[in-house]
Amino acid sequence: LRITIKVLSFWLVSRWLSCVHNAIIFYNMSIANQRLFTPEKAVPDLVFYEPCIPGDTGNAMRLAAITGCTLHLIEPLGFDMEDKKLKRAGLDYHDLAHYKIHHNFNDFLEYVNHNNPDSKIYAFTSHTDKMMGDFKYSPADFLLFGPEPTGLPEEIMDNPRITSKIRIPMLPGVRSLNLAVSASVAIYDAWSQNGYLGAI
Repeated sequence: LRITIKVLSFWLVSRWLSCVHNAIIFYNMSIANQRLFTPEKAVPDLVFYEPCIPGDTGNAMRLAAITGCTLHLIEPLGFDMEDKKLKRAGLDYHDLAHYKIHHNFNDFLEYVNHNNPDSKIYAFTSHTDKMMGDFKYSPADFLLFGPEPTGLPEEIMDNPRITSKIRIPMLPGVRSLNLAVSASVAIYDAWSQNGYLGAI
């Protein structure tokens, strides 16, 4: 009888811990959706299309935690989410950052259209004359970046759901900025348009 009680107690505790664990996972998966259009959100979301450098993504996760945006990662990824370089670049901000992984670009578009079909998607590329400062961003918008060193493929930039292509101003004779740096420049430009709402 004592053995039976011990086994039953162990099973109940295990089930309780499993329920708590599942609740935490569900909360983390749903929080990105909740934050996307909450009133206090002051910046668009960042989107990395098929990122391949873990350090860039780690830095972007840190950026997401600091600015309050959600980082969307479109698979396939060129690294494992447990990669040491990713965690090292993100320091201790991973638990504060909100991110969501999409299986492919169409999966990402379904997510956007389901949550807010009026959201705009801006594709950042050097293959356009339209400058970053020419646009007014909404917190419901998305800033889309391609992987290094190739950038966004033409079929993505030509997708009818893309609102516009945008370039970050640079001096002539240089090729491009680092991906994480580009994302930082873009998100802070968007945040400045809202007077850095919510910042200290």
